[in-house]
Amino acid sequence: MIEIPVCFSGAGELPQYATTFSAGMDLRANIKAPITLNSLERKLIPTGLSIALPNGYEAQVRPRSGLAAKHGITVLNAPGTIDADYRGEIGVILVNLSQKSFIIAPNDRIAQLVVAQYATVEWKAVDALTESVRGTRGFGSSGKK
Repeated sequence: MIEIPVCFSGAGELPQYATTFSAGMDLRANIKAPITLNSLERKLIPTGLSIALPNGYEAQVRPRSGLAAKHGITVLNAPGTIDADYRGEIGVILVNLSQKSFIIAPNDRIAQLVVAQYATVEWKAVDALTESVRGTRGFGSSGKK
């Protein structure tokens, strides 16, 4: 477990894990009045949350499966990446992929935040790559079933 400094201007509690083995914490809409998200419309929703991630970590903003399955609401740039050197408020770009308007109320759970370690790379230019069993097959080449 890592400790992350946080500034929170939202209402209620800081994001927390819903269950013991949850990977993501729910982000809530830090808004004063309801917002309507019309069909195919996107809006940046504030969360009131600013964090200071340690070097080598990122936070990913991901959709909530219930909002996606039941209402067609998802995170437009999923997963949205928050870099370790970003100190501003976390915003969630929501999009309504359904044909019905959707209302976001103050303090609604709108997305998940997952904190993960990452590695940086240094490219090594080569003339050819080593062979693999899969080779260059991709984009569904392993079949549907």
